[in-house]
Amino acid sequence: MTVRDLITDLQLNPLVEGDLGRAVTGGYSGDLLSWVMGRAKAGDAWFSVMGNVNAVAVCVLADVACLVLCENAALDEAARARAELENVTVLRSNDTAYALAAALSKRLERIV
Repeated sequence: MTVRDLITDLQLNPLVEGDLGRAVTGGYSGDLLSWVMGRAKAGDAWFSVMGNVNAVAVCVLADVACLVLCENAALDEAARARAELENVTVLRSNDTAYALAAALSKRLERIV
């Protein structure tokens, strides 16, 4: 599954379009940045409400496929600019992290 597929399948709103062809191989949900940085895996879709520049830095360090802002969380302008600079895909949804992670899990199970 690619980020582009994720956008379509989960009906996500792209805020910053990075590499939409990047493979999504898993998911991670969490808002404590240091925790996510040490535990998210490369290729994960990260579900969070953290839309600040530090969250974008974590995306780069953890090499996640994309950041999905849940529950219509805002992306601040500094974070948007940094995401564009770093080619980090940032998406948004009205859904909860739980609902989005469950939906991603179902889709990934069909692929495997």
